Amino acid sequence: MAKDNQFVSQIADIEADFPQWYTDVVLKTQLVDYGPVKGTMVIRPYGYAIWENIQREMDARFKAAGVQNAYFPLLIPMSFMTKEAEHVEGFAPEVAVVTHAGGAKLEEPLVVRPTSETIIGHMYGKWVESWRDLPLRLNQWCNVMRWEKTTRPFLRTSEFLWQEGHSVYATAEEAEAETLRMLALYREFAQNVLCMPVLTGRKTEKEKFAGAEATYGMEAMMQDGKSLQSGTTHYMGQNFAKAFGIRFTGKDGALQYGYTMSYGVSTRLIGALIMTHGDARGLVLPPPVAPVQVVIVPIAAKKEGVLEACDALAAQLKAAGMRVTVDASDNSPGWKFNEWEMKGVPVRIELGPRDIEAGKFVAVRRDGTEKKEYALSSAAETVKTLLDSLSSDLFARAQARMAERTVNAGTLPELLYGVNSGYFIRAGWCGERACEDKVKEFAQATARVIDETNDMPVCVCCGKKAKHTVFFARAY
Repeated sequence: MAKDNQFVSQIADIEADFPQWYTDVVLKTQLVDYGPVKGTMVIRPYGYAIWENIQREMDARFKAAGVQNAYFPLLIPMSFMTKEAEHVEGFAPEVAVVTHAGGAKLEEPLVVRPTSETIIGHMYGKWVESWRDLPLRLNQWCNVMRWEKTTRPFLRTSEFLWQEGHSVYATAEEAEAETLRMLALYREFAQNVLCMPVLTGRKTEKEKFAGAEATYGMEAMMQDGKSLQSGTTHYMGQNFAKAFGIRFTGKDGALQYGYTMSYGVSTRLIGALIMTHGDARGLVLPPPVAPVQVVIVPIAAKKEGVLEACDALAAQLKAAGMRVTVDASDNSPGWKFNEWEMKGVPVRIELGPRDIEAGKFVAVRRDGTEKKEYALSSAAETVKTLLDSLSSDLFARAQARMAERTVNAGTLPELLYGVNSGYFIRAGWCGERACEDKVKEFAQATARVIDETNDMPVCVCCGKKAKHTVFFARAY
């Protein structure tokens, strides 16, 4: 089938050059284009529609959990960045700074937000006075800027879109519980909306967020065996509360500092779903986030009644809650098949005079090539089943791939062989930074998350007793 697709020749071979395949697909399907400033991207309507669907699904989960949305300024006083030493050190290489405005030099330089812990901490310091004000749980959907040296659309750009949630609690236990609760929310979202299996767990000290007491990550396996960090949650303890004066009077009348946490996912999720599900023909979009879930292609469109029947079918599917389009363009059916396949539309329907006369329609799922006939009288139920089964199958295939390509290693040569072969590696680690650094130097692999099972007996690097079992992988 792929050989018959006239667009396939315009993208790299997914097996021979996966990174180039990815770049070709995001450009060819008009998800993004390169911006005029190095490292920036323009998200085009089709790509932004995916982000809107991600936002809608995730925002509903936040609101159901009791989180409210707000918005905080893009520009942050430089003095805020210096209040938490570890935080400023961690972000210093990526920070963009505004020094002039209105034709004059500013008295204090302003940082273009790389993240908002500092400015939100400042505002929380003003708003929180009593234990009755807690917990304070806000989220914002916004853009951030981190001056990256090496960029790739969605995966790593100088400016990107994300959500960042920030909460303050009266106790450490509550803040730590929220950190794990949001990690679980991300995991459920990845699996049920993006059809993407993930590993979740605590990060090592080397990999944690600058200024955090603990960072937890969500890692997804791409088809080339590399890991993509797809979301993080952070327990901050009292670090930012003390830096920004987030204090409250407790029930006992004593003045005390709050405990904060934060969490975020970004447009990187779009890159993750592309590299998890795509194939030689282009995108394969999970139905929950696909801008178009069903495309109807008229066959012999100029014959009387065909377009009307297509529009009537589309109206029926839309009434059932599906996102549907009728491709009534002058292009040939074959051209339309190829275009919508590359764009990853989950279900394609073909409807012509013979189908209408027989009371049937032809449908094919994006992950297959087999065409089947179904009764028009039960179209809504049938297509809903096709979409649901596609979601289930996408997740099952990705989950099987992750399981098959996750192996144990007891030595550095075994670890190197594994990552060279496109695997996630479970290995013991003694907990020493020197051994973690040596793994990266030897195999160009990093610790992704710690596995709580902790069943590997010795450190893969030094051979001493293992303190943790860690998932190692090469990563984007």
